[in-house]
Amino acid sequence: MRADYINPFISALVNTFETMLSCQLTRGPLYLRGHETQLHDVSGVIGLSGHAQGTVVLSLEKQVALQAAATLLLCETTELNDDVVDAVGELTNMVAGSAKAKLEEYQLSISLPSVILGAGHLVRFPSDVTPICVPFTCPWGALKIEVGLTDMRSSAANAGAAAMANAN
Repeated sequence: MRADYINPFISALVNTFETMLSCQLTRGPLYLRGHETQLHDVSGVIGLSGHAQGTVVLSLEKQVALQAAATLLLCETTELNDDVVDAVGELTNMVAGSAKAKLEEYQLSISLPSVILGAGHLVRFPSDVTPICVPFTCPWGALKIEVGLTDMRSSAANAGAAAMANAN
């Protein structure tokens, strides 16, 4: 995966938390994720397709998810319920939608978000994709974003070149 794919997602996440939640994020060091890395308690997952294909995961500690939902919904939330699931799905959608606008050249479509609850859950990426992970902290706890995208134009060009070579 190209490293320049991650920047629009980082800026979209920081901007969404600042503008929608009045919450400052502190970024940790970027790293490549192993395929068996466990996530936080709540994860919003969204698929992207077009000239690039892949998955974006926004993973939040329970307290971050609860505070984000409480801020968005203007009410206290003390348990992971449908309101929290909806809020995390909406945050994931906002981040992906904002990043999509900055990646116009890839003509991306985004899927509806799915939300996964439970400590230690996994989200698998295709074996040929190594997601880039960026951890963050905020006053509410820890979160991270994982982005695994493949440029389909490069894949198509490589497949076409291989087909031409085999035809000769």
